[in-house]
Amino acid sequence: MRTPIALLAASAALAVPLAADAQQARYLNPRDVQEAARQHAEVVDEFGGADSGPRGAYVESVGRRIAAFSGTANAGQVYHFTTLNSAVENAFAVPGGYVYLTRQLMGIMNDESELAFVVGHETGHIAANHAQARKSAQRNSAIWGVLGAILGAAVGNNAFGGLISQGASQMSKMRLLSFTREQEYQADVLGIRYMTAAGYDPNGSATMLSQITLSTALEARIQGKQSRATPEWASTHPLSENRAAQASQIARQTGKAGSGLHNRDAFLAQIKGMTIDDDPAQGVIDGRIFTHPDLRLAFAVPTGFLMQNSSRKVSIQGSAGQAEFAGGQFNGRMEDYIYRVLQQLTEGRVQLALGPMQRTTINGIPATYVVGRAESSGLDVGVFAYQWDPNTIYHFVTLTRAGQGLAPFASMVDSLRRISPAEAVAIRPRVIDVVTVARGDTIQSLANRMAYRDFRVDRFLALNGLTANSPLVLGQKVKLVVYGTRRV
Repeated sequence: MRTPIALLAASAALAVPLAADAQQARYLNPRDVQEAARQHAEVVDEFGGADSGPRGAYVESVGRRIAAFSGTANAGQVYHFTTLNSAVENAFAVPGGYVYLTRQLMGIMNDESELAFVVGHETGHIAANHAQARKSAQRNSAIWGVLGAILGAAVGNNAFGGLISQGASQMSKMRLLSFTREQEYQADVLGIRYMTAAGYDPNGSATMLSQITLSTALEARIQGKQSRATPEWASTHPLSENRAAQASQIARQTGKAGSGLHNRDAFLAQIKGMTIDDDPAQGVIDGRIFTHPDLRLAFAVPTGFLMQNSSRKVSIQGSAGQAEFAGGQFNGRMEDYIYRVLQQLTEGRVQLALGPMQRTTINGIPATYVVGRAESSGLDVGVFAYQWDPNTIYHFVTLTRAGQGLAPFASMVDSLRRISPAEAVAIRPRVIDVVTVARGDTIQSLANRMAYRDFRVDRFLALNGLTANSPLVLGQKVKLVVYGTRRV
């Protein structure tokens, strides 16, 4: 995904009760443990797989070290930490002891203490039983809608998500319920407590939150203010820079700020060679263009819209509507396929007044589409399907305000095309490289090696937690994003 999702939002309150007391071991709910174990494979699949190699084992070891101080009985057995192949900067916890973080989030970390804070924060959510409060509140069904769902983050209570909330799985509902500001702040406090007890420098909490701030601000600049639909959580959760200041204050209160483990070299060694941004095996987003080299297809979203990629679909969002691109194998009539998509979208609980099915050809590809009206929600729902080959259909689902139909997405549905073998081969992954500052190196010279066409200096600074005035020290290790070799 291209949009950094704000991780772990907190509140401005400075005094909250701490639910997880290290002096009194608490057991996780056995039903939560069983359910989390059952759902684990589905979570991993939705995020494009898990890192089962040395990097995954490294994250697991740090997580277990932190969880040992959570006050949870049998912490070494009940907590599990998984690194996901996802290009969204995020981490989330599932009740029952499962913590997930993405490789993209690891990419903006600069040492092991920052990793310790993230896993500590998520462990704190579980240890403090925040999920039970989430499930009992269930105040925003819209945040787990099929088109609105970005796992682990509340992406907003808007009119579009409300139409399709019934179609989401119970698993997604459980994971997407938003935490309160107080719970998020409490998880920050718990994370700092755990990491400090485990021997890490508690300042890693503040630097991690500062990294999120830098990354989010840069993405806003790259995409442009007009391109970013403001999610609902942005109006109810404080900014990461405020949390960073609070975390720094809490770290000082521990009396151990500035001391403790960082293990920077070990951490950088683990992420060297790690894929950053989109994995070509799942398709890549470059500005307004999505290209999938394995499926040999590409399309472009209209100006002012954002894309977010996952292993199964591409979500598109802007002020004029939302859309989703998905599809796959299907044997049968195009009309039957479209009806199936509509059925899955509404689960039969939303009545649509459908217009006539219409056929056309887009860039040589046979296509069929229909637009319906959901009177109860004031939305137009469109399905635009393409007969890619005799056994494969891809489609867009569009949601717009009543009366707009497909108009806001007209250029998008007309843009789907096949790409050439040469175009497919030219797409390479971006990977993290770790280099040592040599004599004569400057921020500009190092930034020039970044595998991007624009904002190279800004990207280099944000990636390394630096400012334009930060001095480079001979022998210092810094991260670069370079082109890697694509596995075929």
